Amino acid sequence: MRTGWLASLLIALFLLAACDGGRKAAPPVQRGPGTPAQGDALVVGSIGEPSTLLPLLASDNASHEVAGRIYNGLVRYDKNLNLEGELAESWDVSGDGLTITFHLRKGVKWHDGQEFTSRDVMYTYRVTIDPKTPTAYADAFKQVQSAVAPDLHTFRVTYAKPFAPALESWGMAILPAHLLEGKDITTSELARRPVGTGPYTFKEWVAGQKITLEANRDYYEGRPWIDRYIYRIIPDNSTMYMELKAGALDMMGLSPVQYQRQTETSEFRARFNKYRYPASAFTYLGYNLRHPLFADRRVRQALTAAINKAEIVHGVLLGMGQVAHGPYKPGTWAYNPQVRDFEYNPERARQLLAEAGWRETNGEGILVREGKPFRFTILTNQGNTERLKTAQIVQRRLKKVGIDVKIRVIEWASFLSQFIDKGNFEAVMLGWTISPDPDMFDIWHSSKTGPKELNFIGYKNPEVDRLLEEGRGTFDQEKRRRCYWRIQEILAQDQPYTFLYVPDALPAVSARFRGIEPAPAGISHNLIRWYVPKEEQIY
Repeated sequence: MRTGWLASLLIALFLLAACDGGRKAAPPVQRGPGTPAQGDALVVGSIGEPSTLLPLLASDNASHEVAGRIYNGLVRYDKNLNLEGELAESWDVSGDGLTITFHLRKGVKWHDGQEFTSRDVMYTYRVTIDPKTPTAYADAFKQVQSAVAPDLHTFRVTYAKPFAPALESWGMAILPAHLLEGKDITTSELARRPVGTGPYTFKEWVAGQKITLEANRDYYEGRPWIDRYIYRIIPDNSTMYMELKAGALDMMGLSPVQYQRQTETSEFRARFNKYRYPASAFTYLGYNLRHPLFADRRVRQALTAAINKAEIVHGVLLGMGQVAHGPYKPGTWAYNPQVRDFEYNPERARQLLAEAGWRETNGEGILVREGKPFRFTILTNQGNTERLKTAQIVQRRLKKVGIDVKIRVIEWASFLSQFIDKGNFEAVMLGWTISPDPDMFDIWHSSKTGPKELNFIGYKNPEVDRLLEEGRGTFDQEKRRRCYWRIQEILAQDQPYTFLYVPDALPAVSARFRGIEPAPAGISHNLIRWYVPKEEQIY
């Protein structure tokens, strides 16, 4: 899924579920804790290949998933989704909330042995706001009025006005000044051979196949128990599942069919543990608002009314998810439970289309306006079977109201570089991972519609702009809530996306791995403490 740098900082927010849509899952075979021992490898499967291992330049989940093992930020979320220090040992906030003074950890080393200092933080700040840096994440740092590094282990930022996501924004991966300063970051070899301060160091990248990381023996929190983290690129989910069962993978996200129907065997339960929780993510059908087909919001409203979201949740997710009505996760403080956008109603869809001028049909039963049939193509990424099945259901439902939809599946790297980043699409089936902080300025603000930015559909609404600015401009949570509730009401009317569903995360992990601690932050928050008893190690 496409996402911003927050994906590397955050692991899906969840509540553990004990049942599978009414069907109780069989319990895994229990193993004793064993004795922690260093060694072995964790082999993880993913459909996407990173675009770069410089997080500042990446806007895809695959890049941040790997880079998140290599780099650290000044802060991070703990297992209970509270901010805690990472490269910053502590911090002080002024009484007016405008100045943050970070006290940096001493003795932290870059993977090449150089010492981490405030120079690195200052460089990361400066390169992020540099207009020549093609990054989607500059806006948060542009809120800084001044930044100073009074000594090697102190970094202080002052904001011109209140900025609610200020502290969270410093979860951005800090980059090595001694390797990048004075150079063009867009041509740096660190994109393919990164040097960080994190728990794993880079070893190799075999294009199209795998990325191998090795345990950082000098990591400030202690050396990870697992020697190697191997990220395997397998574009097809079914192939990935066969690799998992064959023992060539240790961890992957299961599809609903795999989770509910293909893994409930004694053999699988003896070898793997499964987890299920609502992900901090949503899947959507996004419309290119620069395209004349989607300029009229009545058309977008009609498309949403013609799509049966509950059918998708039950038919594609097998009930392991919930209908989405906006960009916030149900149950979180920013979510507006009163917003229901356009419920499934084909007759209402036909009425809205007629109001927008789509009244006549051709011999194929397709709506026509000014002699042109209503047809468009949905693009989605290779390897995600849920999105493809969802697109097929949408295709059938829209056909019933006179709209001809084609589906095109594209390899992930090309999908981003040739279509999304260039605005070369009509509609896309994609998803976002979302942060505990509800600020979604980068996705919805009209200033973020440029190349490689995250508002790639070109959404522009002056009231939403104002509310986004107001919501991030106060520390008062109730005032922020009012802003985000109103934003959801506006999006429900404008329908720049058809918000489809919030899926459940369904990871499976080899049962030889111990130390996994499910928590509100997911299962990977303590990955450096996972281990395999010596007698069960296989690599």
